[in-house]
Amino acid sequence: MKKIILFSLFLLLGLILSQILPHMAGTGFSTLKFCTDSLLYVSLAYIMINVGREFELDKTQLKSYRDDYLIAMATAALPWLFVSVYFICLMPKEMFSSWNAWKESLLLSRFAAPTSAGILFTMLAAAGLKKKWIYKKIEVLAIFDDLDTILLMIPLQIFMIGMKWQLVVVIAVVILLLWIGWKKLNHYSLNQTWPRLLLYSIIIVVVCQGLYFCTKYFFGIDSAIHIEVLLPAFVLGMTMKNHVKDSATAEKVSTTISYIFMLLVGLSTPLFIGIDLSDPPVSNKITANLPMMEWGLIGIHVLVVTLISNIGKLFPVFFYRDRSLYERFALSIGMFTRGEVGAGIIFIAIGYQLGGPLLIIALLSLVLNLVLTGVFVIIVKQLALKAYQTQKTGQQEITKQIS
Repeated sequence: MKKIILFSLFLLLGLILSQILPHMAGTGFSTLKFCTDSLLYVSLAYIMINVGREFELDKTQLKSYRDDYLIAMATAALPWLFVSVYFICLMPKEMFSSWNAWKESLLLSRFAAPTSAGILFTMLAAAGLKKKWIYKKIEVLAIFDDLDTILLMIPLQIFMIGMKWQLVVVIAVVILLLWIGWKKLNHYSLNQTWPRLLLYSIIIVVVCQGLYFCTKYFFGIDSAIHIEVLLPAFVLGMTMKNHVKDSATAEKVSTTISYIFMLLVGLSTPLFIGIDLSDPPVSNKITANLPMMEWGLIGIHVLVVTLISNIGKLFPVFFYRDRSLYERFALSIGMFTRGEVGAGIIFIAIGYQLGGPLLIIALLSLVLNLVLTGVFVIIVKQLALKAYQTQKTGQQEITKQIS
């Protein structure tokens, strides 16, 4: 629970500092932002490598994974679509027919899709559910919906780039990475100590950012090729084999990097306090130029976004009919947890110059979900215990009848 609270506090602290540092740093803020963004990319790559390391797939049992993947995909898609429509409804009415407004909303609202696998697994294990069906099924669904989130970010980024020649390059790189991930799944015996994982992360960021800056230099900013670190880092983690339990030091480093990442995500929030609305807009994006709302109204929207995104996560309740309703609700509520991957999506949206009140609502909704994680896990545990107690009572009654 301490980890969840600190995640939330670091994200909020970053959000506050994002409104203070630009005024304090003055002309030196651009240099500071380059440094913090670079550190953020490295942190995100490190986190995604670890997510990829958790991905295990028995290629001889692909049919058994099909239904789980489709359910996980829908469980990620529904919150995303619900929040997308809600964000569109918060824009001026004429924006409802604007494709630019829709693509910005679709990208920004994708933060609501992924379940935080690392946070969830740790807390469910601490609750004594590691050997239960709920834990094993959540483990599969959470990893699959993280994977689906990463894959769906590709067409969303293509929407933002537009129909340019860079599109062919991006698609080719994505196909190549997916092919490598599939063919070399759990294949390479790479050193997986935390210093090596950090080195891999730095290399991935240097390659991705180097490609961006080189193409920007030669072709201009509008024609630069931008490959996000999400997929390369995830695929690298997938290809690592013989993963053993990390040392206590490695776990502490990973946790510290996650804290730094949450702080930097908040810190990357565009300036929205103390700006002169009469100045020319710094971004041509629709979301970035929406008028700022009152904080009370933002609070209401945060509650609504959190509610509808979690309603979308209830999709698994309608499946796994061989299990009790208690177990299915416990499974679905377990998927409510959000964390680093969702924060990474928000950072990517900021990189495309999305902003304004919708960005603030997205960030604060993520914070609220983080704060509520402990409550979600308690509910999951209570429902699971009730389900298993009901099963035990039923078995005892059957035994009595037979005897």
